[in-house]
Amino acid sequence: MTTGIWVLGDQLWTEQAALSSCEAEKSQTPVVLIESRHYAQQRPYHSQKLVLVWSAMRHFAEELRSAGWQVTYKKIADNFEPALLKWIKQNEISELRVMIPNDRPFLQLIQNLQLDCSLNLIANNHFLWGKTEFQDWANSRKRLLMEDFYREGRKRFNILIDDNKPIGGKWNFDKQNRRPSKGKLTTPIPLWFEPDEITRSVIKEVKERNLASYGEIEPFRWGVTRSDALAVLEYFLTKCLPTFGPYQDAMVTGEETLWHSLISPYLNLGLLTPLEVITAAQKAYFEHDLALNSVEGFIRQVLGWREYMQGIYHSQKGDYRDSNWFQHHEPLPDFYWYSSQTDMNCLHQVLKQVESTGYAHHIQRLMVLSNFALIVGVSPQEIEAWFHAAFVDAYDWVMQTNVIGMGQFADGGILASKPYASSANYINKMSDYCKNCAYDLKQRTGEHACPFNFFYWDFLARHQDQLKSQGRMNLILGNLKRMAAEELVEIQALAADWREKNSN
Repeated sequence: MTTGIWVLGDQLWTEQAALSSCEAEKSQTPVVLIESRHYAQQRPYHSQKLVLVWSAMRHFAEELRSAGWQVTYKKIADNFEPALLKWIKQNEISELRVMIPNDRPFLQLIQNLQLDCSLNLIANNHFLWGKTEFQDWANSRKRLLMEDFYREGRKRFNILIDDNKPIGGKWNFDKQNRRPSKGKLTTPIPLWFEPDEITRSVIKEVKERNLASYGEIEPFRWGVTRSDALAVLEYFLTKCLPTFGPYQDAMVTGEETLWHSLISPYLNLGLLTPLEVITAAQKAYFEHDLALNSVEGFIRQVLGWREYMQGIYHSQKGDYRDSNWFQHHEPLPDFYWYSSQTDMNCLHQVLKQVESTGYAHHIQRLMVLSNFALIVGVSPQEIEAWFHAAFVDAYDWVMQTNVIGMGQFADGGILASKPYASSANYINKMSDYCKNCAYDLKQRTGEHACPFNFFYWDFLARHQDQLKSQGRMNLILGNLKRMAAEELVEIQALAADWREKNSN
């Protein structure tokens, strides 16, 4: 009787549940990691996502070998099943252990495999909240507000808590973290890495086999090992976290990272764990007397949003991915794939950055990329598929909730309390993009009107009956009512003309 372990590509830490279950017998336990080109071609991926995942997998295999595990690493052109069956037969595996994947489609893939052994799916320990724990919390609520969940998490894990009350007297310092990008900002240089031999070989293979679907493969600067990820975390805690808070929503031309942590790819691969990240930030707060708004704002991203998003993902039915509350069906504009095709500077700047890095920070994603798709009326499924393809930290559990739920409000308010829709005013307030744009941020009609403006008011007009049910929208809907009928007609005509010109 031999137990074997299949380690998936986003489960790359030595204490993941399947490995931990066999730690005492690791020298006699076969472990397999499988790199499938077939699977990687099921959807478009950023070339740097492929390099990141495969290089991290290859490095992790070496780490496991050094720790005494019996590791087989397979690089295959086919799907997973033939290679897995061959490995099971060669090693006389009677029980295959796999930590339950975060993504539903991959869990279904595993459950559909025709294996010559028993399959033991081990509960996932990738998050602080398990599926049942989140569901128990959700069942006790009338509405699943992230702020309530975040406060519960703070108390449960004793983070920034003193005598069961929040340190500083408030749970949330978000109002202090919305400073615009005005004036000269002195930003830290991000910590990047030069590709080592393993990474260079992955880059070469991706190029030679034409596996890349999107984006630039070089320069590749992401870390690929746990030691790299720990270095990025430490760099953030010392160089960026002290001043992270105030400008975390700002957007600046030529600034790819500002004070952001850049740890999401490593968290989502398992190279970092959420609790170690959160406790490290709390420790830095106490030891170095850091600004509370910066530390709390960062911890909320990990303990609040990240945990909340995966909880919502698993608590909703499988058809959540098909949600389309506004019944939006417009095609995704081609310029999302080719940044050079748009003369809207905000979109051009962010899309160009995504092409070269596979990264953009949360406001660039939400208030530029997702916002524009929302007000245009793009199919939620099309924009979600693009996000999944474009970002190195993208996974099914991440993008369904963040894009379909939060960004597109396609679930009708399960996740967000109002649609994240705005005109050019917000982008101008929080960025310098409007300075060098072909369009006039102050105009909503006319030849030089900013598309963010006429699409914003067109969106409100199209959906005002639905939006009346969202209390936070009543003030802006009042402004829509006071708009001259002639101006609204012109706005709607501009929107219709733009759609016609930019439809695929």
